[in-house]
Amino acid sequence: EMTLRSTRSTVTFSNPFTLPGYPGDLPAGDYEVLVEEELLQGLSFDAYRRTATYLTVRGKGARAGLSEMRVTSERDLKEALSRDAATTETNNHSDAALSPQEDLK
Repeated sequence: EMTLRSTRSTVTFSNPFTLPGYPGDLPAGDYEVLVEEELLQGLSFDAYRRTATYLTVRGKGARAGLSEMRVTSERDLKEALSRDAATTETNNHSDAALSPQEDLK
């Protein structure tokens, strides 16, 4: 029989972001990630293999109060998070560029 486990974590996006396979932007905010893994049988130690990764997306408008489990992958999620961090950094730098910097001589 397959032994499954699931772990939940939260990721935070500071900017609207996109996920491959889904149209449109998702809003910035905290999202719950659900990872499902199965126990690999026949090993002398416990090892799990990731079988699925879901991002919980809260509905808005007419779908407010409903949440949807969107299938994604660890790679897609990591790429979205690193794009988000890069966007935040770019925005912060452009803010800094607008304020006069004192000459550090």
